[in-house]
Amino acid sequence: MPVMDGLEATRRYRTRETELGRARTPIIAMTANAMASDRETCLAAGMDDHIAKPIKVKTLQGCLLALGTTLAQAPGQIIRKEVQPPFRYPGLILVSTMPRP
Repeated sequence: MPVMDGLEATRRYRTRETELGRARTPIIAMTANAMASDRETCLAAGMDDHIAKPIKVKTLQGCLLALGTTLAQAPGQIIRKEVQPPFRYPGLILVSTMPRP
């Protein structure tokens, strides 16, 4: 991302969601940073999950299914209905957490 990394983008997105009273949009980190501390950093920034590269289709599918189940069970949550190809999951945003040099 040319202006900020995925961590900062997520922080800003979460802040904006709160300011506007919007339902939480799922955000999944897809990064080459594979250490447990990297995962914790992503979750602390407001991301919902972390997948290390190289990304395996089964891993991504499992993550999306688990996230969908979690969102569907969240009481009082309104999940947005828009769908953006190629994914069939509402409001999904994928961001890179690699910092810009």
